[in-house]
Amino acid sequence: MQFGERLAALAAKIQQQRTIIETEEATKNAFIMPFISTILGYDVFNPLEVVPEFTADIGIKKGEKIDYAIMLDGEVQILIECKRSVGGLKYEHASQLYRYFAATTARIAILTNGEVYQFYTDLDAPNKMDAKPFLILDMNDIDETLIPELRKLSRDAFDLESIVSAAEELRYVGEIKRAIAANFQEPTAEWVKFLSAGVYGGQFTQRVREQFTGLVAKATKQYLADQVNDRLKAALGEPNIPMVTAAAAAASVTSQPVAEADLEQDDGVDTTLEEIEGFHIVRAIVCKTVKVNRIAHRDAKSYFAVLLDDNNRKPIARLHFNRSQKYLGLFGEDKAETRIPIESLDEIYMHADALRATVESYEAA
Repeated sequence: MQFGERLAALAAKIQQQRTIIETEEATKNAFIMPFISTILGYDVFNPLEVVPEFTADIGIKKGEKIDYAIMLDGEVQILIECKRSVGGLKYEHASQLYRYFAATTARIAILTNGEVYQFYTDLDAPNKMDAKPFLILDMNDIDETLIPELRKLSRDAFDLESIVSAAEELRYVGEIKRAIAANFQEPTAEWVKFLSAGVYGGQFTQRVREQFTGLVAKATKQYLADQVNDRLKAALGEPNIPMVTAAAAAASVTSQPVAEADLEQDDGVDTTLEEIEGFHIVRAIVCKTVKVNRIAHRDAKSYFAVLLDDNNRKPIARLHFNRSQKYLGLFGEDKAETRIPIESLDEIYMHADALRATVESYEAA
């Protein structure tokens, strides 16, 4: 398996097992040791490569231990501090890393809960661990642009100088991307004013700010949806396909009462970016079975439907995303819906065979 494939396989395992992992030791065994061995390529059972419970006396601190030290050429290269997967990571969790960093030859420190990996170095002051990570790897939402940099820390391609030299750019690019993402989700007053200045020439009063806050949020979500749509169309080699309106959806249904019910249900519906992304994933999966322009969608208050030929009697899937626990609705030969709980959109790919089988059953009928 290639590096990226191994990373994806471990991410899938984490998704499946994360709810049953409750302790730090279980997190190490199930998630972190496989990361060290299968992703970074170090032998976790060879003390010349991976030293668990690494100990070094630091000043008056005697016998303190750090979870793992990764060795290469007889020197400590990477320090790893682990926390249990339940709960987020905070800088205070890295207190031991901070002390050990200055006392060893390590230039890389990792703080992790098995799902999120924060990578630190010493950009701000020599031999002093930075307060902010230069790279954050989230196994629940892998940023593919980080994979080449991560591979530089693997045993077979270890390139410390290269990753340290790129660390400053990685840190700032990562922070900017996270700031943009946060503003796309909930725009700040400064962000709203900045974007509005180019389209509104009047005085920026409180009333105008409130009006444009909603407009900016709506515009950014639509922009992201358009970008996702364009990339998928380019990948599939298909022409642009217009979004299906409620009127067009009703016109294609042969049963008038059903069409009217759908229109009534659509009243006041707010289609989310997550639903659009889920639709594109389902469409990308089943386009191997039927032409992509035959896959349509309709949104309703209780679910987001993906349909074959825009026919409500040919449901491919339903996305129940308007609740804290998300569900993917699948359909068997009897057209009865089975709801599968999911944590992320990536899990839709795990049901690719079932989605294609549903489409094939409609084609065979």
